[in-house]
Amino acid sequence: MKKKLTALSMTIILGIGSVFSLPPVKAEATSIKSVQEQRLGIQSDISKANQEISQVQDELAKLTEQINRVEQAIHDNNNVIVQTEENVKASQAEVAGLQQEVTMIQARIDKRNEILKKRALSLQESGGKVNYIDVLLGASSFSDFVERLGAVVTMVEADQDLVKQHQEDQKAVVKKQTAVEKKLDNLKDMMTELEGMQAQILEQKEQNDALKEELKVKEQAKLANKAELQEQDSTLALKEVELNTSAQTTVVSYTADLNVSIPTTTNEAINIVIHAGERYIGNSVYVFGGGRNAYDVAHGRFDCSGFVAWAFAQAGINVGAHTDILKNTGTRVPMSEARPGDLVFFDTYKIDGHVGIYLGGGKFIGSQSSTGIAIADMTSRYYAEHFNGRVMRIIND
Repeated sequence: MKKKLTALSMTIILGIGSVFSLPPVKAEATSIKSVQEQRLGIQSDISKANQEISQVQDELAKLTEQINRVEQAIHDNNNVIVQTEENVKASQAEVAGLQQEVTMIQARIDKRNEILKKRALSLQESGGKVNYIDVLLGASSFSDFVERLGAVVTMVEADQDLVKQHQEDQKAVVKKQTAVEKKLDNLKDMMTELEGMQAQILEQKEQNDALKEELKVKEQAKLANKAELQEQDSTLALKEVELNTSAQTTVVSYTADLNVSIPTTTNEAINIVIHAGERYIGNSVYVFGGGRNAYDVAHGRFDCSGFVAWAFAQAGINVGAHTDILKNTGTRVPMSEARPGDLVFFDTYKIDGHVGIYLGGGKFIGSQSSTGIAIADMTSRYYAEHFNGRVMRIIND
């Protein structure tokens, strides 16, 4: 009896290009001995395949860790967004309160203006002055004189107080209006930051979905490979009993290709900076505000400026952990003179919104929002379109 097994061939590419294939191998058994010899060979192949399956499972474990890091990053970024939204609402409430105060002060000013207008009109109708002496001399008795004197003093003080309050309220209006304008400017800046964080969240969500899909495909490949190996073993056991059985088996081959090259320079500090992030390639995640504490560094959680600041710190060089600071740090040089260790900037959700460390040959290393720490090609369509020409040199010869 002849039994034919269908060889399963599947290709899976994950990150660095891992490839699985199952080519058919035909063998003919003419005796118990030859079948046993063949089975020994196949069992050796099965043992090799089991090792490769173990490698796949290790990759699955690493991939699961990566997904967990991304999920945690999304959770953390969402918390930042919620807090920012609360700050925006608080600022809006404060602005509304300031505007109400300005309205109340303006109402008092308007009321005093009416009083001053009436007094000015009364003064004009009386010939331009109030003759307080006539008022005092018109007293019918000494007690009446005292009462009139007190009334005159009160009127003069009231006029002076009214003018003083008027001046103070006018100053208060200017001060409150300035405060309102400042609050509104701060609110606008907060909204810009919020929009930037929301954009990062979207990219991280897309990254997470892609990683989950890759995990699903790889799980299916692993299960199919195990089923194929089990079927091979059952077939070989049957061949020991049935002499004239032929079969196809599968040999699982695994190849991996990783081609990441970072140059070496004669400057020790530059070498430290450009090589610092190598251990995080394929083992990190982009987190807005990440890379600024021991926990983030230990777990490969960086944003672009946080990674740059950390990398330079490994060489004992302190730089700012924000693109707005980094873009003004060091000496600006033209792209034609860029060398390893220089900073390159890109306009993303804002001007100079992304930064990386130049490696030479049009490549740079940085914390990319979709991959974490990775080497990127500045000549690729995305980075070529977003590179703004800013190159800053931190380390001089």
